[in-house]
Amino acid sequence: MERLKALGVDPGSLTAILITHEHSDHIGGLPVLAKKRNGVQLPVYISHLTARAVPWGDCEPVLETFQAGASFTIGDIDVTSFTIPHDAADPVGFSFRAEGVKISIATDLGYLPDSVRIHLRGSEVLLLESNHDLEMLKVGPYPWAIKQRVMSRMGHLSNDAACSFIRDELDTRTSTLILGHISEHNNHPALVEQAAEQALNGRSLFTRLVLADPRHGTETFVY
Repeated sequence: MERLKALGVDPGSLTAILITHEHSDHIGGLPVLAKKRNGVQLPVYISHLTARAVPWGDCEPVLETFQAGASFTIGDIDVTSFTIPHDAADPVGFSFRAEGVKISIATDLGYLPDSVRIHLRGSEVLLLESNHDLEMLKVGPYPWAIKQRVMSRMGHLSNDAACSFIRDELDTRTSTLILGHISEHNNHPALVEQAAEQALNGRSLFTRLVLADPRHGTETFVY
């Protein structure tokens, strides 16, 4: 709420909540946010299986459940969900279309299967995960079992994996690339930026690169 206000966005203007998966770093505030306020209760768009995995507590949310891969409309925004490979009940990414602009979000995925790559095509704005530097992860503070999970095909994208996608398949129509979900323990913004800039320059792309800081909100992107 504070980040929305800092960007000049009234939290009361929210009309819906979309959930990708049930891990605590993604739903920690959901039971509170989904409660009725001033007579208004925001609908929660969430896959059938993920809804079952969320600990709702005493909250009785207004659920709009969908099958992973389904498309639906919220106001004047067309939303498409797509399955991503992650160790959650039914994780999804989202693409949004409005007024001819496509925005896609793909974080918390161990690799980029062909199905996800297809969904990311044509995105003017793409938020992609660049979670960890492999060497930092290997020598970092996490227990070995967690390191294996992060590196697995159901874990998180490394800088190398994200840059491989940028070099090989980033759509030339993508004018803004936002790299996010950057680990504070197993990565460093300078490493992310350097690797991504090299990948973009290798294709002579003029895509604008933005790093999402976990401690601060990004700017507002206007198209």
